[in-house]
Amino acid sequence: MSQARLALLDGSTFFTTNGLGDTDTADDGLYFADTRHLSSWRLTLDGAELHLLSYDTPQYYSARIHATLPSVSVGVNPTVSVRRDRIVATGVHEDLVLENYSDEERDLVVELALDADFADIFEVKDDKIGSRQVAVAVDTDTITFGYRNGDFTRATKVVFSEPGTLQPTGMRWAIRLPARGTWTTCIDVICSDHDGEHKLRVGHGGFGRLQPDMPQTMQQWLDEAPVLHTTFDPARHAYHHALQDLAALRFHPIQGCVHSVPAAGAPWFMALFGRDSLITAYQALPFHPQLARTTLDALAMVQATQVDDFRDADPGKIPHELRHGELTATGRTPHSPYYGSHDATLLFLILLDEYERWTADTEVVHRLEPAARAAVAWMQGPADPDGDGYLEYRTRSPQGLANQCWKDSWNSIMFADGRVADPPIATCEIQGYAYDARLRTARLAREFWHDTDFADRLEQEAAALRQRFNTDFWIAERGHFALALDGGKRQVDAATSNIGHLLWSGIVDDEHAEATVALLLDPKMHSGWGVRTMSSADHGYNPIEYHNGTVWPHDTAIIAEGLRRYGHREQAAELAVKLLEAAAAFGYRLPEVFAGFKRQGNKPVEYPTPSSPQAWSAGSVLLVLRTLFGLDVEGGTLRWAARPAGFDGPMRLENVPVRGRRHTVEI
Repeated sequence: MSQARLALLDGSTFFTTNGLGDTDTADDGLYFADTRHLSSWRLTLDGAELHLLSYDTPQYYSARIHATLPSVSVGVNPTVSVRRDRIVATGVHEDLVLENYSDEERDLVVELALDADFADIFEVKDDKIGSRQVAVAVDTDTITFGYRNGDFTRATKVVFSEPGTLQPTGMRWAIRLPARGTWTTCIDVICSDHDGEHKLRVGHGGFGRLQPDMPQTMQQWLDEAPVLHTTFDPARHAYHHALQDLAALRFHPIQGCVHSVPAAGAPWFMALFGRDSLITAYQALPFHPQLARTTLDALAMVQATQVDDFRDADPGKIPHELRHGELTATGRTPHSPYYGSHDATLLFLILLDEYERWTADTEVVHRLEPAARAAVAWMQGPADPDGDGYLEYRTRSPQGLANQCWKDSWNSIMFADGRVADPPIATCEIQGYAYDARLRTARLAREFWHDTDFADRLEQEAAALRQRFNTDFWIAERGHFALALDGGKRQVDAATSNIGHLLWSGIVDDEHAEATVALLLDPKMHSGWGVRTMSSADHGYNPIEYHNGTVWPHDTAIIAEGLRRYGHREQAAELAVKLLEAAAAFGYRLPEVFAGFKRQGNKPVEYPTPSSPQAWSAGSVLLVLRTLFGLDVEGGTLRWAARPAGFDGPMRLENVPVRGRRHTVEI
């Protein structure tokens, strides 16, 4: 069995297989709109699995696989080659080509085994797949798998261009391959839901040249981005890879929605995630600002308008996650959408302000004023249920998330002795976001909505929050901010990367800034590749625990920006460079997360199951470049650093989009 993994993407459609192009694990298959439309796709030749030679992915949606007969060994050179050209484009198109390089004809049996279980993506991810009655119909050249549960319907049609023996389990071809001859067949897979068949977008431009269903093609996307010139190879290569990954992750999250936004990551999170999309769009602002506009518009479309305990919804709240699978459609899960995020609404306000600073797009600021005011009303009301001035969360849904900050695993909010905090929980970085969101919205209210009273109130609230926070969250005996306040208003005292987000938001006063920076850069926190999510000195630390000791690239990138905000540019650049070095070690693609072991050798230790590509990890490369260049827009003017930091040699960024003009930045 081949150990290489292959994942091809087209929005929320993706196909995961081994390097041969076959399914061989419990979670492989073709997924469309959060449902697995093919659970088995396995090609054999004379009853045996092929021998993989190599595969290539010319685009994120296409692959070319070269294989040969399974009889290959030292001294045995098979004379038959197999090529599979695959494109994922809402469905799948695959060309299968067999070539005979001998002077003798060959009789071969080629079989493609197929099955469809229509499992919900949550079932596959959690390894809890329920049984379903799947109908199978066989026609002259087509197998159709179908499933219905009330109004929820899905179908998978597989169409073959060459005749053979077609059965409910797949296709069998008995072929006579002429000497020096070629045999070819084409296979199309078409997915259907309650809206009918979704057209397979192939047939234009040849293999690997399909253009995505987006306002911009991949080449247009790359051409419109700023051009980076640097002698630091990790930065140059990681930047190009990040742009490609962000293009690959674009999709339309809502039926009929023209907005393309970044999905969170492959394979399990090819969906709209409020927090992930907002942070990714923020990271991309100096490079592709339109990503912020489409993200803001799409999320405003699904902003909550009423109380819904099952979905953790309150008026004004920006959603956490939107899904379209059977469990959601039939009401068994709350993701239609689910609103269990206590920071996405604040990040929406932060991004709206930052977007205007970079683009001068006042039309969006005026159009989204009602959404922004609703977000502020949520922040001032339901987000703070006990009225103590701090935003705390507790799920009201039987299927809700226990933690609704970015570290949303069940045990991520932990005391230094390893005890898990009890809700309701007020994490420190959410208070920082709330502070920043108030100040930014105040600027919009004063300059564009002409509501001085509203702006004044928000600024007064921000000042009061900052003063109280620096007292209530500071742990004097440990010399750092608390991770959170628990349900009893006790300080959750683990040392974590969350405190770096406080620098990014600006809520930290001067008295505590130096100690915060020192802790983040201490070897107990800084692994040598990035900042650990939890200090190695605390009891809950585990270098391969999802949120309690690993390194998350987006987390470290935000911390680097926070260091820069507080004047620690050299230290910020050090973090940025270490993260780019990590990207180089991972083939210039930063994964979602990697292990927090101390840096030894030339590559970070991998986390067992990271998403890759992942949106805010790709965006992290863009954010650390902003950090290295020192980019900001102040008073409508682009500012940057006067000298390089982090490594020797000049850097230049050409074609930076700022407020309708393009700029060249050189340090």
